[in-house]
Amino acid sequence: MKTFEYGDREIGFLDMVITISSMIIGVGVIMLPRDLAKTVQSSDGWISIFIAGIIAAGFAWLLAYIATHFSKQGYFAYATAAVTKPLAIIAVCSLSAYFLCFAAYEVRAIANISKQYLFENTPVEVISLAFLLVVVNGVSGTRVGLIRLNILFIPIVITITVLVLLFSLGIFDSKELKPFFITDWKAITVGIKNTAFSLLGFEIILFYICLMNRPKDAPKAVVIGILLPVILYTAIYLVCVGVFSQMTLQEITYPAVELAKEMQIPGEFFERFESIFFTIWIMAVFTTTVMAYDCAVFALHSIFPKKKHIQLTFLLSPIIYLLCMFPKNLTDFAKISSVITHYGVIVSILFPIIIFMVAKLRGVKSDVT
Repeated sequence: MKTFEYGDREIGFLDMVITISSMIIGVGVIMLPRDLAKTVQSSDGWISIFIAGIIAAGFAWLLAYIATHFSKQGYFAYATAAVTKPLAIIAVCSLSAYFLCFAAYEVRAIANISKQYLFENTPVEVISLAFLLVVVNGVSGTRVGLIRLNILFIPIVITITVLVLLFSLGIFDSKELKPFFITDWKAITVGIKNTAFSLLGFEIILFYICLMNRPKDAPKAVVIGILLPVILYTAIYLVCVGVFSQMTLQEITYPAVELAKEMQIPGEFFERFESIFFTIWIMAVFTTTVMAYDCAVFALHSIFPKKKHIQLTFLLSPIIYLLCMFPKNLTDFAKISSVITHYGVIVSILFPIIIFMVAKLRGVKSDVT
């Protein structure tokens, strides 16, 4: 009898592609057009997105390749064999802290945007707590079920986004995209840096590769998984420039949501479409937050295997709430994203590369056959 494809506790190639895309597509795309407009001239921000996408894909491939070497034993066991247990604990705990900060950032971001567009009279603290409770409920379930939830959500998110872009073409002015290639490389580099946080998230491969039925397909899966967000980000950015102009875009806090507000639906039979767009986008942010939270739990569970999954989940929830309440205003919130980006590059990319190199030198057992 043939086994039901989704009846086991493993994920396949397509599952991982969609998981990587879902992890990357979050609140970053809502604010990215404004950040690029402040940095580059005209519509040259697409260059920053394209180059950042290539760099992200390169590091994602390398990270996935490294992950294939511990697809069965796990990151912590592999790191322990390579650099001793104390250093492995530091590396894995640092990675768990990064994912906690990542989840806290997403929670606070969705609270800020929700307050502006949906719940004007509701305190940010209450919105954050409500969203976090839903996230905790999601993390408390099965890990494979959580990953496959992405397959349900991502088509809806993509469809709504494409509709917003298509209906915005009526007010799109291609002249706003010109002139081309007038931004110096220093500004382009800053734009690449601004785009970097919006493309982080592929680091989950360090843990979720243990769930893949064919781990050797992981490098290809993460590269394809990054391709979709890069295309989506580029399209949203160019349409925002064409609709609002580069100068105006600098003053709009959440351009993607404002784009949904300005779009023209034929017949004008539907108003306040931005509420629908943002509500659907919450689904994307939910999956990103849940997976970041889950990876933080995954990392700690590898160090403390006797602790139950549900125990670690509830233990970390107050920490995430306190972290998301740390920024006092939007200025502090913007600074936090830069700190998380730099910290994430160190603990989720640099540390695994160093551990892999040491493991190779010491001849540590690999899961690659």
